[in-house]
Amino acid sequence: MQWEDQLQRLVEATAGALFLSNHHLILADKARLPASMDGLARSAALAPEPEASLARWVIREAAALAGIFPASIDALYRARGRGATRNNYTVPAMNLRALSYPSARAVFRAAGAQDAAAIVFEIARSEMGYTSQRPAEYAACILAAAAAESWSGPVFIQGDHFQISAKRFSESPLKEVDAVRELIREAIAAGFFNIDIDTSTLVDLARPTIVEQQTLNHNLCAELALDVRRAEPKGVTVSIGGEIGEVGGRNSTEAELRAFMDGFNRSLAALGPGQSGLSKISIQTGTSHGGVVLPDGSIAQVSVDFETLRALSRVAREAYGMAGAVQHGASTLPENAFSRFAEAGACEVHLGTNFQNILFDHLPGELKRSMYAHLDRNFVGERKPDMTDEQFYYKTRKNSIGPFKADLWNLPADSLRVITDAWEQQFTLLFQRLNVGGTRAEVRSHVPGPIVRPSLETYLRSSGVVEAVGDLAD
Repeated sequence: MQWEDQLQRLVEATAGALFLSNHHLILADKARLPASMDGLARSAALAPEPEASLARWVIREAAALAGIFPASIDALYRARGRGATRNNYTVPAMNLRALSYPSARAVFRAAGAQDAAAIVFEIARSEMGYTSQRPAEYAACILAAAAAESWSGPVFIQGDHFQISAKRFSESPLKEVDAVRELIREAIAAGFFNIDIDTSTLVDLARPTIVEQQTLNHNLCAELALDVRRAEPKGVTVSIGGEIGEVGGRNSTEAELRAFMDGFNRSLAALGPGQSGLSKISIQTGTSHGGVVLPDGSIAQVSVDFETLRALSRVAREAYGMAGAVQHGASTLPENAFSRFAEAGACEVHLGTNFQNILFDHLPGELKRSMYAHLDRNFVGERKPDMTDEQFYYKTRKNSIGPFKADLWNLPADSLRVITDAWEQQFTLLFQRLNVGGTRAEVRSHVPGPIVRPSLETYLRSSGVVEAVGDLAD
């Protein structure tokens, strides 16, 4: 078969690190494994099918053989909720939109230097679209980066904002919910053992009471949480987050948190008695995704309501046994603000836009001009009459990442090094400010495994090479 020849070539290209025996991968020389990851990651991201899916399986299987595996942070968050671990750090959840493999390598280098293991790699439903990264590709790039940097132990990969589109829901609710259900199954199969369900887009502030405003939000979140539980592998309790207020709206309140959580817990108990619930809750405290861009291209100063963050984190822990509250849209805040998240007891902070800003700030001029020209041709409808060029490009440039993915992967080594060095400096600073240094011991204590190892057939099926026929008549 053609795919068998491709698999053999992928394994042979590891120069003795891996060996293939009857479709079973063997780690022949662990010391050689890191050097083999560049080529495998490139194939996982850029190769046609079925080579891409084969490379993704090789990466995941090789990582598992080396003791590197996708994991759920649920047990650590539960321990935090009951006061069994320290509460003075905030887990960074990093959206790596572009160059996921080299940027993740920079993350692992920065984390290793601080013995920080309570870190999360994530990608949102929306980002999967405009960056051209489905879950299996993203997970493969993260795991390949971990192997390349000789990481060991669990790696937390998260589906961020698995969000219901309010517009599409109003037009066809079942179709939109089914799309998120399918994404949940796809992501968990790829190793996303942390899922943030976002049905906050359906909060209806026109309703007369807070309970009524949150009803559709918590009922649908509970339904999707049950879908997560049905899809999770044996021995894994996926960490699930919910959201009570859409980022960019007005600040959340304790009454909203309690209305959502009480309703969610009732709904989940009715739908799936005995099923584990949420480990964290996302709230709104004054930020917006990507920040507010001023006419000169700079970012407006944002005032985060840290007292709301502190108060709702405390309620989340003490009343509901969760790790605390989650802060979104924070990466463009001033550097001196990040230590305040840990001080406020926030369990997690989501970071993405500033990593993207660093990329565009350091791109070679010719490539950047080509990407902006693409925006001029294809996204002119998003340019408002009063927008400056700086505002237009800042708002839309994320949409050039997917179309130019191969160009980014093919950056000259010197150009790539400038970008990854800047990223590593940023990750180092963030980990220091968020106080996640030294968390490896806590992760090791609370997250022992299991190591889930999907079959080669699973990955071939996703590539379309092998069809699932077990439920069909002969």
